[in-house]
Amino acid sequence: MSLFHRAAGLGLVALLAATPALAQQKTLRIAMTAADVPTTTGMPNNGFEGMRFLGYPVFEAPVLWDLSRADRPAGLRPGLAERWEQDPADPKTWIFHLRRGVKFHDGTDFNADAMVWNLDRFFKNDSPQFEAAGSGITRARIPIMAGYRKIDDFTVALTTTRVASYFPFMAVYLLMTSPNSWEQGGRDWARVAQLPPAGTGPFRLSRFTPRVSAELSKNEGYWDPARVPKLDRVLLLPVPEANARLAALRSGQVDWIEVPPPDAIPSLRQANFNVVTNSYPHVWPWFYQMGGSATPFRDVRVRQGLNYCVDRAGLVSLLNGTAEPSVGWLKPSDPNFGRPENRYGFDPAKGRALLAAAGFTPQRPLAFKVMISASGSGQMLPLPMNEYMQQNLREACGVNVSFEVTEWNTLLTAVRSGPEAPILNGSTAVNPSSPSSDPSVAARYFLQAFVPPNGFNWPQWNDPAFEEAFAALENAKGEAEFNAAYAKAHERLVDNPPWLYIVHDLNPRAMSRRVRGFVSAQSWFQDLVTVDLQ
Repeated sequence: MSLFHRAAGLGLVALLAATPALAQQKTLRIAMTAADVPTTTGMPNNGFEGMRFLGYPVFEAPVLWDLSRADRPAGLRPGLAERWEQDPADPKTWIFHLRRGVKFHDGTDFNADAMVWNLDRFFKNDSPQFEAAGSGITRARIPIMAGYRKIDDFTVALTTTRVASYFPFMAVYLLMTSPNSWEQGGRDWARVAQLPPAGTGPFRLSRFTPRVSAELSKNEGYWDPARVPKLDRVLLLPVPEANARLAALRSGQVDWIEVPPPDAIPSLRQANFNVVTNSYPHVWPWFYQMGGSATPFRDVRVRQGLNYCVDRAGLVSLLNGTAEPSVGWLKPSDPNFGRPENRYGFDPAKGRALLAAAGFTPQRPLAFKVMISASGSGQMLPLPMNEYMQQNLREACGVNVSFEVTEWNTLLTAVRSGPEAPILNGSTAVNPSSPSSDPSVAARYFLQAFVPPNGFNWPQWNDPAFEEAFAALENAKGEAEFNAAYAKAHERLVDNPPWLYIVHDLNPRAMSRRVRGFVSAQSWFQDLVTVDLQ
């Protein structure tokens, strides 16, 4: 039995054991796609699924996502900071005015000292509380942090390495943990994870069993009385195999599953389950590696040609309409998509011609290896999807693709590694899904300054026209100037593609009709506060 099937089985055993004890309370049981419970120290692993379920419900940042609406992409709202602004004398400095009266779950106060303590935890390697794993995740998401200082008990200044109009979109990833939790854990993060640690969020982590489950409970003393959860508890179970999640939902062992198998969606609806989808800022691509000595992707004709070889409509059909074709980092409907010269569609003749011009012919076919995961946050159904891509590219354009199949967190580590790193085992492309929610994400994925280990520009992509347009975006003084620069930058992402654009996810999840009050936000993250059980 595979590791992933064993993990799924352990999760369901735990669920069955836990259900009777929780029957008297409103307990929402969720089957995640993760192969393990995300880490619990206040900066979860497992990508954005970790943030969705063991990040924001428990630990909060100065700035939070506004997940209250389904009809538009999620924006920002005040969190542990009531307001923030750029320093008029220094646009690289942002001033955060912290909320008063906020308590961590252990009863201690959140204030400027606690925030600076957490920043030291992530950004100061020689601090006693430095946490290497959490630091790696945070620094990758906020690669422009230069410094920070306490101004007074409820004001903190954060300084960036470059002017960044989008910095508040990075501040959402600064999750705060109680310094007292670390002391109670003997100043050992491994022990802190078992306590469990204290955040400020509407839920508190009440129980945690590695590989099996995590349990969240209502924070009755939450700082915003209007947002005290309706649920008493949330039980989180790692069930990476899609059919195992489906069986758990059908049998009543869970109330909610992430990413139901597409072919099961019609029968789920007929059986009176609620299947929810919504557009959100997500792209499921292959990243091209342009560094190293063994890559075929330095030639833009290869990268463009593959984008013309993909039958995206066929893949959407395989996914039963739970995705839409991707022809850029942003969706074509986005006002900042721009007007690129290339509008990728399924055009095998054009794809083969571009590959031939780059020297890849039927006599010398293009061949490369892609590192993929078996499941994970935002990965949809990666095994059948990648098998489809393998067959599609071979039949349409004579391209031979092989795979290095790994676990999701291993893939994330690989994406933070340089070309030809041993962890890649010869892969010259990787398949991690990506958010496309705001320019701060574009900065860390595409600017030359943020090649690993400084960010997520794993392809080692360098486009001077993109850099120029993005600098104009970072320094923009008004919305029109900002949007024009963003569109120009995105045109370069299409015409000089660092990625093979495949599909955008529609964020499907299935749940029992007992689940009420859920708003499918256009975001990777979702609000559990409004959810209730009938």
